[in-house]
Amino acid sequence: MANRPDLPPRQLAYFVPDIDAAARAHSKSFGSGPYFVARNVPLSSSMHRGVDQTFDHSSAYGQWGDVMLEFVQQHGDDPSACHDIYPVGSGRHGLHHTALFVADLDRAIARFEADGMPLAQLSETTSGARFAFADATATLGHMIELYEPSELLTGFYGMVAGAADGWDGTQIIRELG
Repeated sequence: MANRPDLPPRQLAYFVPDIDAAARAHSKSFGSGPYFVARNVPLSSSMHRGVDQTFDHSSAYGQWGDVMLEFVQQHGDDPSACHDIYPVGSGRHGLHHTALFVADLDRAIARFEADGMPLAQLSETTSGARFAFADATATLGHMIELYEPSELLTGFYGMVAGAADGWDGTQIIRELG
């Protein structure tokens, strides 16, 4: 694959057992935050390895310098891109994915598959935003999340970054909707 400066990482995401505890710990150690928490993120569909699956998860989103951080916690034992790397019962957690904005999600999925990073999961939020996990574990040890930079998504990224600008370190956890 050629050098792709048009695909900078937009987010680092960690799979954790408790998103609130992880956000507080990272904030304490690195000054990241504040964190915006979405609990039991509603999805209209989710497909893991070609099979419809429930992907019940919660996420905390915060800013760490120039990059967004996400802490993700999956509720339940359903197969998912999270459990591909961190199997149920393993007690393991850590870096799960980097996220990239792509101009065309379907073309990006095909391109990543051609480059040896097959589609692990494709999900859609109730607002119509689709996101995909390309499995780069064989080469990078983690997934790569792909999504198109819609106005809603880039607005969310901007809101999280803006909240970090001049943040005084109080109210680390902030509930979304």
